[in-house]
Amino acid sequence: MRNHIRTTALAATALLAALSLTACSGNENGDDGKSDAAAPAASSTANPDTGKGTEDAKETGGGKTDAPAENVSTASKGSTGGSGSGKSSSGTTGGGSKSPVTCTGSNTKVTVTKVSRPINHLLLTATNTGSATCYAYHAPALRFDDAQAAFPVLRDSMPQAVVTLEPGQSAYAAIGLSGEPDGQELHKGTHLAVYFTGKANQGSTGAAAELTLPAGTSWGDNGFVTYWQSEMDDALTY
Repeated sequence: MRNHIRTTALAATALLAALSLTACSGNENGDDGKSDAAAPAASSTANPDTGKGTEDAKETGGGKTDAPAENVSTASKGSTGGSGSGKSSSGTTGGGSKSPVTCTGSNTKVTVTKVSRPINHLLLTATNTGSATCYAYHAPALRFDDAQAAFPVLRDSMPQAVVTLEPGQSAYAAIGLSGEPDGQELHKGTHLAVYFTGKANQGSTGAAAELTLPAGTSWGDNGFVTYWQSEMDDALTY
């Protein structure tokens, strides 16, 4: 009887040992008892040359398209996009003929000088400094210093035609500082404003020429100014 119990006990002990060995064998294959198949697989996007993954590839430019090229115009210099670029459509360069204009203080140079004959006379000279022909209409309108009225115009000096000045040409007008009768009151003058008139002869037009009178100039209310003349001698005959 004791031998049977001992044999049974030994058998039970052997069975427990076998079960314990089996359990230990499972733990040796995985610490948590899980199968190797459950472990995460390696990334398939790893760069085989650097060993870096997808994120590293992005940082080094991997997978990116090239940046757009700098926008560079291919138009040739001086081109305006049309035929005959860089040239005027009319073919002119501004040096062609221009329509005549009215002579004014802006397109002429005006001077005043004292003459020896006739006595008590000054000579106005207006020279065309513009690039177009100008017309010296009628007579210049004069204002001495602070005079309240324009200086009288000598109607008998009217020319047969309007004085036409090409660029560089001059027109002339004589100023009689004192007229008849003698004994009139004279005014010392230092400044003279010369205004130009338009074709209609209704007031002045354009800029005036501001002049300094020759030293010792005196003028009287009975003085006069002639119409513009083409020749200096014609102006000084009055």
